[in-house]
Amino acid sequence: MLNALSLRLRIFLFFVLLAAGGTLSITAALWFGYSRAVETGAGNGFMLAGIVAVFLLVAMTAGIWLLFDENVAKPIERLASDMRARAHAGVDRQMDTAAARYLGDLAPAADAVARKLSGSALDTAQAIARETARLNAEKARLTALLTDIPVAVMLVNEIGQIALYDGQAAEVLAQIHVPRLNASIYDYFLRPSLDEAAQRVRKTGKETRLTAHSADGRQSYEARMKPLDGGGYMLIIEDSHAEIAPDAARPLVYDFDLMNPAAAASIEARTLRSLVFSVFDTETTGLLPHKDEIVQLGAVRVVGGRIVPGEVIDQLVDPGMPIPPASTRVHKISDAMVAGKPDIVTVARRFHNFSRDAVIVAHNAPFDMAFLRRHAARCELEWSHPILDTVLLSAVVFGASETHTLDALCERLDITIPARLRHTALGDAHATAEVLVKLLPLLEARGMATFGDVIAETRKHGRLLEDLN
Repeated sequence: MLNALSLRLRIFLFFVLLAAGGTLSITAALWFGYSRAVETGAGNGFMLAGIVAVFLLVAMTAGIWLLFDENVAKPIERLASDMRARAHAGVDRQMDTAAARYLGDLAPAADAVARKLSGSALDTAQAIARETARLNAEKARLTALLTDIPVAVMLVNEIGQIALYDGQAAEVLAQIHVPRLNASIYDYFLRPSLDEAAQRVRKTGKETRLTAHSADGRQSYEARMKPLDGGGYMLIIEDSHAEIAPDAARPLVYDFDLMNPAAAASIEARTLRSLVFSVFDTETTGLLPHKDEIVQLGAVRVVGGRIVPGEVIDQLVDPGMPIPPASTRVHKISDAMVAGKPDIVTVARRFHNFSRDAVIVAHNAPFDMAFLRRHAARCELEWSHPILDTVLLSAVVFGASETHTLDALCERLDITIPARLRHTALGDAHATAEVLVKLLPLLEARGMATFGDVIAETRKHGRLLEDLN
């Protein structure tokens, strides 16, 4: 019946309900006070009537507010977030018009406008897709060509950050640490030989030869360094001294925006797109961080607002304790699977290095970080990284009243988690990274351009994590 009423009439009825409820409350209070005045006197009767009237008015107002919040305010907020997701995150799913059924034609009109814009943008998207496919094909041919050349190639910008590496270079870097775009070249190679060669290159403008020593001191590589226009250099490691897998076919990984590094700024002042994110998840023996242990850690990196292919950690961990059958039923990890795997010290150190100079991101980060922080002293690590939590980012974008589970977020943002990857550390970490990538433009659209802006907003929803944990 109410569905047939116009939005203006429904809102008018809320005010009618307020007026009628207020009138009835005051009338009832006066009648009650009058009945008591006969026994206790007029003064006491009026005072009692006033007290009763206040309680009735507050109760009536709270009830009507709950009705208004559930049927008007929340649906409007949900409708706005759906429109933001479609406009800024590329989400293309049916709007939840049923939730906004009491808003008259607002939800169908918003859905119609969104679909009209989506239709007009479809041709442009198809043209972009065709051009992207062509560029991807050219990139694949280039990758195959570089794979056949017996050298490893890296581009390094003027402040020493890696902006490109090919498949062979990924194999070389992996012998030292996990390959990381935007990482400092000095994380992989000792500074003196590189700096000396870079100085010669800048002075002469010509290629120079050098011996690059790995940061762990275990390996040396014969290499060449070539200057690049606009600063930086190309580092070429020759096959004769690099243990490169002959069938290396890792993708060519690059971000040419890194060749023009932004001026140094505090983390709070940096734009969201300029940050590097290390997104991770864990599977554990149980839900008690003070006594349970990690059995699997998965992590991916987000650079320039996109997930970097190949830059992952997917590691089983020996927890040093039996895995309860109830936990195995959830994540499918058994005692036999973790037997002989690295312990938490080794894996935590690897993840710490993987996350160097990055913002750590997790879904319900306090839970996962509690396991790592408990072993910090034993691992000789300090977890001082800035941290973002996608639970809080969801509350900022979609409102605290929504559901903020990873599954709910993925459904809201049109992200699919394959069933075989759900409740695996890498699968959930990748899903969380996809959520982050889609939330970034939504945060920017709400005027949160810097990391400091986002942190200030997430602090308003800290109670969510307290309740969750």
